Amino acid sequence: MTVPDPDRPALDRPAPALHPTAGSPASPPPPPAPSSSSSSSSSSPDALGVWRRQAGTEEVVLLDGFHAVKHALRFGAEIRVAVTADRDAALALAGELAPDVREPLKVLLAEVSYEAYASVVPRPHPTAVAALAVRPSRAGRLEALARTPRTAPVVVLDQPRNLGNAGAVIRLAAGFGATGVVTTGTLDPWHPTVVRGGAGLHFATTVERLAVAELPAGPVFALDPEGQDIRGIKLPDDALLAFGSERSGLSPELRERADHLVALPMRPQVSSYNLATSVAMALYHWSATGGAPA
Repeated sequence: MTVPDPDRPALDRPAPALHPTAGSPASPPPPPAPSSSSSSSSSSPDALGVWRRQAGTEEVVLLDGFHAVKHALRFGAEIRVAVTADRDAALALAGELAPDVREPLKVLLAEVSYEAYASVVPRPHPTAVAALAVRPSRAGRLEALARTPRTAPVVVLDQPRNLGNAGAVIRLAAGFGATGVVTTGTLDPWHPTVVRGGAGLHFATTVERLAVAELPAGPVFALDPEGQDIRGIKLPDDALLAFGSERSGLSPELRERADHLVALPMRPQVSSYNLATSVAMALYHWSATGGAPA
């Protein structure tokens, strides 16, 4: 289904910051005042040394911001190193919003100067927290996607272009308990901007990039304006819900692989929905007609 997003066409445009509270500034915050915290999991030089040895390798992924680290911890990610420019503030935020991860964070977080923190991330996050986590193995991801019977659909993004949109879809899929999100084409679903847009919820579902010919088994329900109204269809738990790119819609390869073309309700004067909105509508329809998040 063609879902152009003219306000965010650039592939490398960064995802919006995930602010801890409404009204947080869009620009990076000024360096926080020095913390009174006297202990951390490791000394700052040790943490920065570990970071610089690990960063940029295929084995790890950047978790950018408190909420990304919080979600990764909740869903079992292995954190190699975590840094913050204000340890007391980060632990206070955990105590307020996520007390279940406060103790793990207390062990993991090393405080560094704001300048050192800013030097190891693409752009500073308002919460001034970042971590490197071990990326789940590709073999494990493929095994999870191939496992049957499935109890929830797989979302397929066919040649997506926008990194922020892909991250938002992964966040939605995790919330609905989808089996996973698969992308086709050149976009890396583990790109740091995608992970930032997904708020660390890559670890709550299965995220992989595959060719159309490599998609897992199951009936493909592809979203297309000319398809059957989705409101008259029950989506099975083992469905692959496929969505075309923001500009070009479904690729010929995906359209040929589709078993069903389905359409979202939309008034004639409206040309399209945002990609993440389309995925949310389809997953909600699945959950409301039999499927449900755990």
